[in-house]
Amino acid sequence: MTATIYPSPLAGTVPAIASKSQAHRMLICAALADRPTTVACPTLSADITATADCLRALGAEISYEDGVFSVGPIAAVPPRPALDCGESGSTLRFLLPVVCALGAKASIRMHGRLPQRPLSPLWEELERHGAVLARPSPDMIAVEGSLAPGEYTIAANISSQFISGLLFALPLLPGPSAIRLTGRLESASYLTMTVRALDLFGVPCPLRGDSFSLGGGRPFASPGAAKVEGDWSNAAFWVAADKLPGCAVAVTGLDPDSPQGDRAVTELAERIAAGGATVDCQNVPDLVPVLSVLAAATPGVTRFINAGRLRIKESDRLSTTAGLIRALGGDARELPEGLVITGRSRLSGGTVDSAGDHRIAMSAAVAAIVCSGPVVLTGAQAVNKSYPGFWADYAALGGRVAWEE
Repeated sequence: MTATIYPSPLAGTVPAIASKSQAHRMLICAALADRPTTVACPTLSADITATADCLRALGAEISYEDGVFSVGPIAAVPPRPALDCGESGSTLRFLLPVVCALGAKASIRMHGRLPQRPLSPLWEELERHGAVLARPSPDMIAVEGSLAPGEYTIAANISSQFISGLLFALPLLPGPSAIRLTGRLESASYLTMTVRALDLFGVPCPLRGDSFSLGGGRPFASPGAAKVEGDWSNAAFWVAADKLPGCAVAVTGLDPDSPQGDRAVTELAERIAAGGATVDCQNVPDLVPVLSVLAAATPGVTRFINAGRLRIKESDRLSTTAGLIRALGGDARELPEGLVITGRSRLSGGTVDSAGDHRIAMSAAVAAIVCSGPVVLTGAQAVNKSYPGFWADYAALGGRVAWEE
């Protein structure tokens, strides 16, 4: 689907959508708990739906009505469950260890760019502890065997999702386990979200030095009800838009004390809008596309560093972000692990391909605000992965979009 976005300032108030990062975690804990749980989650996305569908395939009873999931926990895994992760990296990396811990003989299907995203060293560590994994086709993982408790060693500088997946899985095993971390921890805030979700469901996982300690025996205890908080990652598009000339956008329903690392967008956007900044992306990689747009429309030089992991997202986001800015007449220089953006007061407009990446599509819409001509965006439907209501909210704030199939 192609959207032609006409330059127009945005103004008004928009409610934050539910955090898909937290929704994944709450749904998984609820499906592993000792009794049913309701999980309030006022909005859905393709990624949240993928996790719910995969948990249903594993035997959980999950329904959704009036913004609330009702989750009946997994009692017995059906024979040969087939899980479809869609394009959700969180769904895959969180649930692969869980499937192994449950001893399920399962198939896991992946779509889009997900089959290309790394699973090593998680894959090897699961195999070392009893799982039998295979790739019968590029888009499929076959799982057999069952994990044994013990010490698991995982590199912390590749993806915190690997560690989170093990934190969900290892308490299901019959004995105690430990996760020893090596290297510098990436995206520490996301790991904090996992630890807090587990704590809510009665699973303590203390980090002592470089190791998490976990008991066994499936100790997940439902709190009865849980609530998914507002999403800072997707609110970032409105926070950045608010800093552009003529815009006045406020986002409601966000917790300033949230464990979500992307709450840093408020401070980072202010720094960039003041005339450029150096942004360390170690713990906030998802903010780079939209903050790059803000930098491109602000006189000054902004440097994004420690952002190499963006090359293995839904697109190579260093390349697609730089391409987006250059396509609209801006100045973006791509580095091996970062970007250098030299801003100006206005962009020209042009044609942008979302590359199937939701964050590129939404960033292009924010960029259109400060263009002198329209932005033609192909693949505009990519927003459905995380924010299906984005275009409706954009229009409600005064954005002008024409559609073409």
